[in-house]
Amino acid sequence: MPPVLNLPGSLMEILAALRPCFTAPSFVTFCGLAAGLAGQARRRTVTGMLPGACLHRAWPHDRAHCFFARARWEIGQLGLGIAQAAVMLLVPPGADLRAAVDDSVFRRSGRKVHGAAWQHDGSSPSLGKISYGNCFVAVALLVQVPFCRREIGLPVLVRLHVPGKKKGKNGKKGTGGAKGTAGKQPAATETAAKKKGPSKVDTAAALVALLAAAFPDRTVHAVADAACHGPAVRELPPNVTWTCRIPRNAKLYAPAPPRTGKRGRPRARGACLGEPGDIAKTCAWETRVIRAYGRGQVKHVAGITCLWYGSFKTTPVRLILSRDQDTADGYDLALVTTDLAASPADLVARYAGRWEIEQAFGDARNAPGAGEARNRVQKAVERTIPFAMLVSAIVVIWYARHGHDPADIDDRREDQPWYTDKTEPAFEDMLAKLRRVLITARISGGSAAQPTPEQIRAVNAAWAAAAA
Repeated sequence: MPPVLNLPGSLMEILAALRPCFTAPSFVTFCGLAAGLAGQARRRTVTGMLPGACLHRAWPHDRAHCFFARARWEIGQLGLGIAQAAVMLLVPPGADLRAAVDDSVFRRSGRKVHGAAWQHDGSSPSLGKISYGNCFVAVALLVQVPFCRREIGLPVLVRLHVPGKKKGKNGKKGTGGAKGTAGKQPAATETAAKKKGPSKVDTAAALVALLAAAFPDRTVHAVADAACHGPAVRELPPNVTWTCRIPRNAKLYAPAPPRTGKRGRPRARGACLGEPGDIAKTCAWETRVIRAYGRGQVKHVAGITCLWYGSFKTTPVRLILSRDQDTADGYDLALVTTDLAASPADLVARYAGRWEIEQAFGDARNAPGAGEARNRVQKAVERTIPFAMLVSAIVVIWYARHGHDPADIDDRREDQPWYTDKTEPAFEDMLAKLRRVLITARISGGSAAQPTPEQIRAVNAAWAAAAA
C-alpha cells in the first residue's frame, strides 16, 4: 500500500526545514494540510484541505480541526521558520532585510466568532469603510527574485488583533453608567480597563521586533502606512529602522540646541519648523529617477533632519518629501523615518515596496482562500488565516527554488492570448505550477510504469482544475 502522503521531494525540502516547529504527529498533519490547501482549487475550508490532498478517506475530519484548535504548535514560531528559509534561499548573505507592515480585516459573521467585531476596513465597499470580522496585523518580508522586476511580499508573521470596546460615561461599556454611580467606577470595570489589549501599532511593533531578534546580525528596514506611529515604535531594537507616512498636520521641530550650562532642565526640542507643507516651501529639492512599482519614475525629493515630538519624542528622525516632476508647489508624499543614512530617493523607493503586502493579502484571499475557514474558537481563529497566508509564502519560496521555468509564461500567453505584455509569473501561475507537481506526485506515487486510461483521464481532469 502506498504511503498516505505522496508529496513531491521539492516541496518536502521546504517543509522539512519547518520540522522543529511541530511534534512528530503534528508535522505530518501540517504537511498534509499545507499541500491540501495549495492543491484545493475551490472549497478552501478546514475540512476542504483534506480532499485537496486526497486525504478525506484516510484521515478523519476532526484531525484537521484539532490541528488548528488544540494541537501544540505556535503560529509565530512557524512564521519565523519560514522567514529563515526565505532569507537563506532568496536574500544575499549579509544583506539588509526589508519588511512591510499592514493590517487587514477578513469578514466574518456570527456572534460567537472569537475576536470578531465591527471595525475599520479600507477595502470595504460600504461608504463608512466598516466591516464585521477579524483583523490581522501582518509583517511581510520583501524579497527580490530573478524572474520578477518587482519585489514579492512574503507574509511571515501574522497576529490577530482584538479591538477594545469603547467605554461610555463612568467606565461603562457602551452606556452612560448606572444611576447613582456618577464619578465612581466599579472595581471590575477598572480591572477591565487595565487589561485592554494592545493596539495595532503595538502589535506591529512587536512582530517587527520578533523578526529583528531572529536576525540580530542584519538591519531590518520596516515600512508602514500613516497609522503606524506611536510610543511602541520608539522602543524597537537598534537594528530596526521605521519608515511611515506622516499626517499633514504634524508639528515638526528642529533638533534640540546644545546645552547652555545654565541651571534648569535643558530644552528637549528646538524651534518649531511647522507642518510638512510649510517645510516644503523652503527646503532644497533634488531631481532623481526612482525605481518604484516596477518602473523608473522622475521625482523631486527633499529631506531634513528634525524631531517629531508628538510621536517619536527626542529620537531624531528625517522628513522625506516627494512630488512628481510636473508638481510645482507642495508635495505628494511625506514620510518620516528613523533611517538617518539612506538618501531621500532610496527611502521613497523603499516606501513604494509597501504595496507588496497589499498584494500579498489579495493573493492569500483569492488563491489559497484565506478567510474561507469557518471556525470560531480562539486558537483556531488565531491560526487558520495566518496558516493560509504562510502557505502562500511557502508557494513562492518553492517556485523560486524549484518551480520556475520561462516556458510557464509562454504557456499562459498561449492559453490567454489577451495577456500580450505578460513577462512575469503571477502568484496564480506559481500556485498552478505547484498544483500540477502535486498531482503528478499523487498519481505516480504508487502506480505502475504504464498508466491506465482511468489514470490518464484523472490526470487530465485534475490538470485542468489546477489552472482554474
